[in-house]
Amino acid sequence: MAQHAGHGAQQAVFATKAEAEAAAKHFNCKGAHRMGNQWMPCASHGEATGGTSSPSAP
Repeated sequence: MAQHAGHGAQQAVFATKAEAEAAAKHFNCKGAHRMGNQWMPCASHGEATGGTSSPSAP
C-alpha cells in the first residue's frame, strides 16, 4: 500500500539533480546538493532544512 504525504508536504529527495533544482523554488532557494545517491533542493543542506549557521541572539 502506498503512503501519501500530508497536506502541503513537499517532496525533498529526488533521483536526479534536475528534479531537485526544479523543486528548489518551492523551498525558496536555488540549486541542488547530493544526499547519498539521491538529490535534494538547495545548494546546501542547511538551506533545504531551514537551518542556520549561527545561534539566535538572546
